[in-house]
Amino acid sequence: MDTAQLALLALLIGVVLGGSVALVVVAAYRARDRALEHGSADVPEGARDVLAGMDDPAVVVNPSGIVVAASPAADAYGLREQATLPGEELALLARAARAGTASAAVTMRLMRAGEQRAMSVRARAVTSRLVLVVLRDVTEQERVEQMRRDFVANTSHELKTPVGAVGLLAEAIDSAADDPAQVHEFARRLLNEAERLGTLTTRIMSLSRLQSEQPAAMRDVSVDELVVAAIEAHATAAGSAGVELVRGGDRGELVHGDPQVLGEAVGNLLANAVAYSPRGSHVGIGVKRVDGVVEISVTDQGIGIAESDQERVFERFYRADQARSRRTGGTGLGLAIVKHAVQRHGGEVRLWSRPGQGSTFTIRLPVAPSPDPAARAAKKTKKKTKTAKKDAAKPAQKGGRG
Repeated sequence: MDTAQLALLALLIGVVLGGSVALVVVAAYRARDRALEHGSADVPEGARDVLAGMDDPAVVVNPSGIVVAASPAADAYGLREQATLPGEELALLARAARAGTASAAVTMRLMRAGEQRAMSVRARAVTSRLVLVVLRDVTEQERVEQMRRDFVANTSHELKTPVGAVGLLAEAIDSAADDPAQVHEFARRLLNEAERLGTLTTRIMSLSRLQSEQPAAMRDVSVDELVVAAIEAHATAAGSAGVELVRGGDRGELVHGDPQVLGEAVGNLLANAVAYSPRGSHVGIGVKRVDGVVEISVTDQGIGIAESDQERVFERFYRADQARSRRTGGTGLGLAIVKHAVQRHGGEVRLWSRPGQGSTFTIRLPVAPSPDPAARAAKKTKKKTKTAKKDAAKPAQKGGRG
């Protein structure tokens, strides 16, 4: 091999060796950069922008459990930059995520503005040193789910009582077939249980309808009509109980809503007042307009409600006086229906009560907006025209019949 060939071979070997060394150096630099990136405690580029756009509380924490970046919503839970993760449970979840063992969401309790909230928390490692912790408030979902379970359990219990009584009374009637007096008594009690079952079913359906998303038949409703209808519907029961119904207050007020739903709400309050009033007492129902709000108040002189029960009387199936409620045929749903009916119309229900002095339930509803003056004038003109046409037609009709 001559000198030229040896030189070319040496050059080729040098190029190969140089290229290999260059590749090793580049790979080493890249490995170093990756190691620095994963081992750094600095927040990755763009992470703060992502956190700033999140509605849920979210934080990035370092191995010491200190927050290095946070979303705006996290501040309400005390999770802000340089703050330490509150609670051992949250810190353990972050450590597990850094070790690669945390995946599923965990439910835990955190404080927000002095109130304990149920939070669904998920943690995920973003580098070997930093962990992203995302929280979601599930307090309302837990409350709704608990209400659903309570409602099913309470409904089953309430339905079981009259259904069982109907079965037993039917057997009693069959056994006493030869005794007309006993048959008559059992039949009367059977009818009472059937009415109780029917009332309970109707109220459950009413409450379900109020809690659904079905649109209501909304229109301007005369408060006078609601009050008069409620008084007429419960006049017989009041008379039998020896309770006088007294009406007072303003007249001519209008609210915007579903007349059937509002009528049922007012009627439920009046029925409760009559049921819990002693013989010879009065139940008053009054109307008052205050700052754009119509107040419909029902006041009784009954046994009153203890302060400890006042917050719960609007719960479904809750009875402050179990024994009396059973005697009066109460379902424990009347006030719950009132609450949901009024809230559906943008109003509220207030309660004042003292044991031994009576109770006052007040429905507060927004006043119906005044009709447009032009529309009111057009309606008035149309009515006059219709009346004039009717009067003009009367003589002709009379002559035709003659």
